[in-house]
Amino acid sequence: MDNFQIETAQNIAITQNVAHVTTRIGSYLIDALFIIGYYIIIFLIMGMLNMVPSMEYMSLYLLLGLPTFFYSLLFEILMNGQTPGKFFNQTRVVKIDGSKPTFGSYLIRWLLRIIDFSLASGSVAVLTILLNGKGQRLGDLAAGTTVITEKKRITLRDTIANDISDNYTPIYAQATLLSDDDMHTIKKVYNDARKKRNHKVISKLHLKIIEVTGITTKQNPVDFVDTIIKDYHYFAQQ
Repeated sequence: MDNFQIETAQNIAITQNVAHVTTRIGSYLIDALFIIGYYIIIFLIMGMLNMVPSMEYMSLYLLLGLPTFFYSLLFEILMNGQTPGKFFNQTRVVKIDGSKPTFGSYLIRWLLRIIDFSLASGSVAVLTILLNGKGQRLGDLAAGTTVITEKKRITLRDTIANDISDNYTPIYAQATLLSDDDMHTIKKVYNDARKKRNHKVISKLHLKIIEVTGITTKQNPVDFVDTIIKDYHYFAQQ
């Protein structure tokens, strides 16, 4: 359950790197530590003010508990799909098509936390994530969301030497018109745009390469840029 592929309305294939269940559990535990720390601070302050828990101060304690009650909902809205735990583990809530969730999506995820985490000590959420294949607990299934990892996965594609098989056949000889600096820039922009699912940037990059090289192609922007990178390194190794 490392990733799954979606296809946008522009017929661009995007791979979603799903956050592993252990990473999500780690994020949950980090958030729990923040909540516990918040309560410790509140109790210390209230103790210093001699406002010990009692019916007299029950309304105040309930009011002070609201931030923890809405913890995940508030942070995911304010931090664009992240809580402090998700931030430290570099994960984020996104729509299943890669777009940014709406307020309604965050709200549905939050409401169904009762079933996902409160029942059976979170085993419902873990089991659903493991069986689903797209990193979705019940709240995600209802909201049409998932949790992805933003940790950079280092492969040969991230270096100047691309992973090209011995029997690879290049398509665009014009790739040699590009310089090493051009290719460094192209790979950086391309990898960043794919990571952020920014289709507009990839389309602009595709048009710029065509403008510089004079290539005529019917490939979609993602496949074209990927081919150009492979072709460049193929010719560079000859």
